[in-house]
Amino acid sequence: MDIGNLIGYPAAVLTTMAFVPQAWQSWKTRDLSGISLPMYALFTLGVSLWLGYGIAIGSLPVIASNAVTLLLAMIVLWLKLRSGS
Repeated sequence: MDIGNLIGYPAAVLTTMAFVPQAWQSWKTRDLSGISLPMYALFTLGVSLWLGYGIAIGSLPVIASNAVTLLLAMIVLWLKLRSGS
């Protein structure tokens, strides 16, 4: 394994896992009043572009982390849009 992947995999795991508590809390409480819709919409778009970039360069850490983060971000964004707050 090269040095890029030795750095990439832990970075991918840590940054992806950072979104799990937000998604879980949002799902559990359905309270999204503290979440900015424009910020989360831009963030979700950015993550989808990072996923596309990962696919383009064939980087598994970038692909895997952004696929999971995109799913979590889409859940929070969907809940925010449904809540109307």
